[in-house]
Amino acid sequence: MVHNKDSPIVDIAYLARAEHRVPTLVALTKRPRSRSELCELAGVSSSTIRRTLDEFDDRFWIRKDGYQYVATRLGEAIASGMEDLIERVETERKLRHVWHWLPDAISEFPVEMWSELTITVAEPDAPYRPVKRFELLLRETTTLRFLRPEVALMDLCFDVLYQLIDEGVDMTLIDRPECHMYFISTYPDRSSEMIQQDNFTVLEHDDLPLYGIGLLDDSVTISCYEKNSGTVHALIDTDAPAVREWAKSVYETYRAGARPVELQQSVE
Repeated sequence: MVHNKDSPIVDIAYLARAEHRVPTLVALTKRPRSRSELCELAGVSSSTIRRTLDEFDDRFWIRKDGYQYVATRLGEAIASGMEDLIERVETERKLRHVWHWLPDAISEFPVEMWSELTITVAEPDAPYRPVKRFELLLRETTTLRFLRPEVALMDLCFDVLYQLIDEGVDMTLIDRPECHMYFISTYPDRSSEMIQQDNFTVLEHDDLPLYGIGLLDDSVTISCYEKNSGTVHALIDTDAPAVREWAKSVYETYRAGARPVELQQSVE
């Protein structure tokens, strides 16, 4: 499809065709810069920068200030819009790989909120990346309420979990009965010690969602698990108030239908 030369797509396509163009325009919104400085910043030749600046000037995106160049208000508007677009596409590219694991509620939040999500995806060469991300968040919390906490029970996180309980951090875990049995059999001594602590509550529920929800002090985590297993494909965390309200509501709904687990008897 050939676009009319007056179409805004023409300008968008011009900026997108070379990776140095948007960063160059953004740099000129910060302060005046010389051509040589822009060459070094963008990593391109002097002739390339000259052509780029001529194109920017033709569109009234920049003006010359002595031997330097600076963005006009028009240029600032375009630079800001392109930064927002790039950020949105970067977020979407991460979300598309985990979209089918996410709760439907995520798609109902405003698109602008997606940029507030930190998305950590497991990769073939880094399968435990989501677990390590949760470990970092776990170390900083003083409370933890978790629906489907499989990620918190993995080896990388379990030592931290054990330590925090010993330090008095209040925790409530809600999971499936089979997960509790795995927990007991894998960590028999520690599980026996942990469940005797007043600040550690374990509940079970037979019909939990496919994803996990963690409520920490200042953040919410959403664990994307493989169906019928505890394999963690991705972890999403955010401090967005709207997501926290949704997560809290979901947690409380399942909390109301959960029942206590007599783990002590099973361990003994």
